[in-house]
Amino acid sequence: MPSDATPDPYADPLRFGQRVQILRERRGMTQAQLADLVGLSPHTLRKIENGQQKAPGLGLVLRIAEALRVRNLSDLTGHPAMDVALFTGPGHPRLAAVKAAVDSFALSSSAEPPPVAHLEARLHAAWKARHAAKNHREAIGRLLPDLIRDGQVLVRQAETASERRQAQALLAETYSLSQFFIAYQPDAALLWRVAERGMVAAQDSGDPHAIGVAAWLLAQAHRDSGRQHFDAADAINREAVRFLEPLLPDASDEVLAIAGALEFELGYTAARRRETGTAWGHWDKARAMAGRLPGGYVHPVTSFGRAIMGAHAVTVAVELHQGGESVRQAAKADTAVIKSRPRRARHRIEEARGYQLDGQPDVAVASLEKAFEAAPETIRYNGYARSILLEEVESTQAARRRRASELAVKVGILAA
Repeated sequence: MPSDATPDPYADPLRFGQRVQILRERRGMTQAQLADLVGLSPHTLRKIENGQQKAPGLGLVLRIAEALRVRNLSDLTGHPAMDVALFTGPGHPRLAAVKAAVDSFALSSSAEPPPVAHLEARLHAAWKARHAAKNHREAIGRLLPDLIRDGQVLVRQAETASERRQAQALLAETYSLSQFFIAYQPDAALLWRVAERGMVAAQDSGDPHAIGVAAWLLAQAHRDSGRQHFDAADAINREAVRFLEPLLPDASDEVLAIAGALEFELGYTAARRRETGTAWGHWDKARAMAGRLPGGYVHPVTSFGRAIMGAHAVTVAVELHQGGESVRQAAKADTAVIKSRPRRARHRIEEARGYQLDGQPDVAVASLEKAFEAAPETIRYNGYARSILLEEVESTQAARRRRASELAVKVGILAA
């Protein structure tokens, strides 16, 4: 190994501060950036990294782990006993079957392609099942292998250019559904394959709505890969917004909604950069687009519509680390109008993050309990929820510690 090689942060013996510095530099972050993300002064972070200050308590360790996107707490602490996965949920029992279907390419097949209307109806039913089910990964995981294989067969055996474009649009939609299943599971490479194949299929279809959805999901894959990929996420979002913009004066509700969802995603990424004005500016544009949709309209993939803008406001405030504003927006948002169980659970988790930022941990735990009631599989795979629970199971307040521990056992973070 060359003498100037980056040391391995997982090799002993390394101080906690050394691990923080190495992981921070691998993320391409400055001390000032990390300090801002975790609520420290750069001077204090410098002292931690230099070993001049003892390792912080669990709450700050978890905030550092969140900011650095550390997959396992032991990676940061160096203690094997703290073998706790933070930001990747457990592998779902149906993941192997979905992966096999994604990776399978039959070059010659006698399989009969399904009728287009039949595949459309099955996809429609699958989306409905996802939004209605508490255990939504289970609901769609059992459907995806056949949907993927049938979508691939339909594309391969299309006889005309028009039939092929229609088949590609359905395959792109199938990959979009797959990405919701695969996200936050321990197979990042599979997620990227699905996101990129979905984008290719959507482009081949020429369908504006399919292209918008695929771009929305691909941009999220980039953004959730870390700060160094934010520019790529924005580039995809902006290109998709420019592509859809000429269509908007006469657009269908679906196209208008995906354009609004893309606009909000630009604000989401800006909020993660702590660009306050830009973040709220994109939220305002997205809200204006939502206002052009019918009052009860909900986009079947993104849940975009008038009802979701309150939840989106909470997310922007949380990502900007504005605890008080997060709580104010949470009080204004009407959770009851969010019909999708996983989306409602996600909103409750964002509420919990806001209450945690605002120094109201008891309310944060209560919000996570509501998230679990809405959709257990959402909280089980959500790193923010897991980090809050891990912090509160160490609380000095007995009642809060007991409540957090009971939920952590249900979620699967702690053994019963």
